[in-house]
Amino acid sequence: MKPKKRHILRKILLVLLLIIVAFVVYYNVRTHVALPDITDKQALEQQVMQTGENTHVIGHNNWLRKSASGLWEMHLHGSPFDIGVYNGRLTQELIRKQELAFVEQIKQIVPSENYLKFLKYFIGWFNRDIDEYIPQEYLDEIYGISFSCSHEFDYISPTYERILNYHAAHDIGHALKDLALVGCTSFAVNMNDTTDNLLVGRNFDFYINDDFAENKIIVFVEPDSGYRFVYITWASMMGVVSGMNEKGLTVTINAAKSDIPTKAAMPISILAREILQYASNFDEAIAIAKKRQIFVSESLLIGSASDNAALIIEKSPTKMGLFPVPGDHLVCANHFQSETFTDDISNIENIAESASFYRQQRCEQLIMETDSSFTPADAAFILRNPYGLDDRNIGIGNEKAMAQMISHHSVIFEPEKLIVRVSTHPWQLGKYVAYDLNKIFQMTTVPEDGAFLNDTAITVPEDPFMQTTTFDNFMQYRKWKAVIKAYIKEKKQINNEDNFFSDFVKLNPDYYYAYQLSGDYFSATGQYEKAKNYYLMALTKELETTQNERELRERITEMEKVTTH
Repeated sequence: MKPKKRHILRKILLVLLLIIVAFVVYYNVRTHVALPDITDKQALEQQVMQTGENTHVIGHNNWLRKSASGLWEMHLHGSPFDIGVYNGRLTQELIRKQELAFVEQIKQIVPSENYLKFLKYFIGWFNRDIDEYIPQEYLDEIYGISFSCSHEFDYISPTYERILNYHAAHDIGHALKDLALVGCTSFAVNMNDTTDNLLVGRNFDFYINDDFAENKIIVFVEPDSGYRFVYITWASMMGVVSGMNEKGLTVTINAAKSDIPTKAAMPISILAREILQYASNFDEAIAIAKKRQIFVSESLLIGSASDNAALIIEKSPTKMGLFPVPGDHLVCANHFQSETFTDDISNIENIAESASFYRQQRCEQLIMETDSSFTPADAAFILRNPYGLDDRNIGIGNEKAMAQMISHHSVIFEPEKLIVRVSTHPWQLGKYVAYDLNKIFQMTTVPEDGAFLNDTAITVPEDPFMQTTTFDNFMQYRKWKAVIKAYIKEKKQINNEDNFFSDFVKLNPDYYYAYQLSGDYFSATGQYEKAKNYYLMALTKELETTQNERELRERITEMEKVTTH
């Protein structure tokens, strides 16, 4: 190569190198999240003490205990940073378990290491200004929690940024509906009634994996500003998805169809937390929601003891609507109902194509079938119902049913009595343990180890469905489903496969997915005629979405093509 050409090539390479360096510097500067400036960090000097087999204490009257029901119970008070520190220290081991379960599921969804690295940098860029949309007190609290996070996950990002981003990950999971993480339903009954107490019920169907849902925490918070409140959560999550405050105001969030966001704003769980902490009625909740910008579409069902009713705040990144009803009940699924979104294309498509509208109709039907005034047991019956419209068998676990058997938690609120009932394992089928906030917020000392914090006299018993053959078959179906997926991934054949799959679909005979998964196995192992037959059988069942039908028909067409060549 001539000297002149080498000189030009060196210049080009130098320019390219400078561009790359400049981009890296710019990326790091733009994605860097500044740590909160905390002047008083004395809380970090406090040590956790174990005062009983299942009870741990830090500071004054901050404690965590595991109840006989299997639920974790935690009480926190103080400044935002102190609450965060105490929360993190008490749940340190639970945080690690939770993060391990979350990261493991991400690796299952995205097995490529290179793509995971890309995802890491993409999320860093996507969330580059997220701290600008979150009130300082909540940044301080998250910062306090981050001191107890494991450094084994620092390859994702530093602890503070990681926990901050996890709150946004919940919203991204809502936006990426294809991940099938969400499909929540909530309702309110006995509204505008002077003789019966308002009841709010909700299934929080946010599914990562079984390990993620294992350690549910009921957190009682006495902040140094705002109202005292309770919320149901998991370790490291200080945002609210289901909660009630001392004024009898409840907040539950439900995903709606969103366009893929281009940039983060306030995570919806942080908005729900702010409403729970600072609102005592509809007007105050609406005022808080109006002033905040979010980046996915969500419904917030607000129950209010002072208003003796419930309403839905429907909020997208660009507009907000309200859906109150004058009647005695209100149902919220995963689509918008207010006039604001009547002509919204995404919402119209969502109603037509998803399971949301069907599930709302089913909830309405169950409410109307209740003869007398509603009791917590009636609410539990609705939340646990696994059937379709008119009690049709649509398969256990179908997204169109109220009970999809994936709930992280299920809750029943009595706002006027300040009583919250929380489901125990599994999903919404275990007993609903009752907590009376009137009593709990009067406590000034750590409860004795083994003492009942919950009110056993008003517990809703476990669902009798758990004692049926149908339930046993469903649990076996879940186990076999995991085995089949592993064989499909490896493209390996199961011994005596014809009998195996004949038995498999009998475990959940009305659920389309049992047949679809069977078809996927035979397709993966090159048995296309058998695959087609299972896909055809799946089409005869109640499908969850129009996309399910499209995918099945595409697979049938594909099987027909390969069998005719």
